[in-house]
Amino acid sequence: MGEKKGLLGRLGYIKRILGGVRLEELKKSLNKGKERSGKNRAFLFLDMLWCAARYGAGYHDYVMFGFYDMDGRHRKTYVTRVKNKKLITLLNDPQAADSFDRKTLFYPKFQEFLGREFLVMENASPEEFAEFMKDKEVIFAKPDVGESGKGIEKLEKADFKDIPALYDYVKGKKFGTVEEALRQHEALSRLYPLSVNSMRVVTLLTGSEKEGWNSHCVYAVQKIGNSGKFVDNLENGGMFCPVDLETGKLNGVGHTSALETIEVHPVSGIELIGYQIPYVKEAIELCKKAALKEPRMRLLGWDVCITPHGPAIIEGNDYPGYDFWQQPEHTPERIGLWPYYQKMLPELS
Repeated sequence: MGEKKGLLGRLGYIKRILGGVRLEELKKSLNKGKERSGKNRAFLFLDMLWCAARYGAGYHDYVMFGFYDMDGRHRKTYVTRVKNKKLITLLNDPQAADSFDRKTLFYPKFQEFLGREFLVMENASPEEFAEFMKDKEVIFAKPDVGESGKGIEKLEKADFKDIPALYDYVKGKKFGTVEEALRQHEALSRLYPLSVNSMRVVTLLTGSEKEGWNSHCVYAVQKIGNSGKFVDNLENGGMFCPVDLETGKLNGVGHTSALETIEVHPVSGIELIGYQIPYVKEAIELCKKAALKEPRMRLLGWDVCITPHGPAIIEGNDYPGYDFWQQPEHTPERIGLWPYYQKMLPELS
């Protein structure tokens, strides 16, 4: 009976997958899979369906992680779309998500970790805004809710008639917050000077309220801007490299959302593997400390700017992403993150 239910559940999942398929995206995934593996599309499509039912992998997961070149023993070690949803549901309380989704709530709550001045605009008076702008030539205005750098504007005081005009612009666009520009460490500017190149640090809390919480770093990757953009997000042409938690060096090639691999940054000409990122251990400790401030959210992704004086948290993400650290180029042994979570979380057993 149990096996029958399991089979029916998998068939039901395949049906839901097919019902929600965006054909153009599926076609792109099949073409990319064929290009990478040399296998025909019919085989890849059937294998995608099997992986969706057996491992909870979407068609993008299938290509992104290189499932076409793996056996079941390795496939089952990867955190896929369904497994990631299971983790988020298990570990994060949706009632606390607003503290991370809304900058007007996140900034005041985590102020001690931000390393910069900010102003929540909802109730900011013209006088308060003028005081905030007194020593600033450039600010960043951000929507209260947003992701992947969308809606963020870099505003220069010199581009406006006066401070009241800048205030009216910010209020008129209904930005949630304004903040001073973070100055990143020279080592990050050398990599790519036009954006703040942030480090993504993923933290996990184990333990309990009664016994006490333990904060861990799951992994860290360095995001790097590209193509003339002033944000480092993958959706805006950026890339990421894994970071060695002990040495602070990049220990893998750059990876883009188009599944391209990059060994030398196209703009700076710097070879990525082996490049030293400063203050990595300090960044990890800062994020582990910040994670303890909201134990209702046990799995978080923190974006961190490395400044000349140390790390500063840019934002926290309650849905930290599962694709980082599981790329084929970064996991040559073909072992994903699922065994790590199983070891750390008895609830998954």
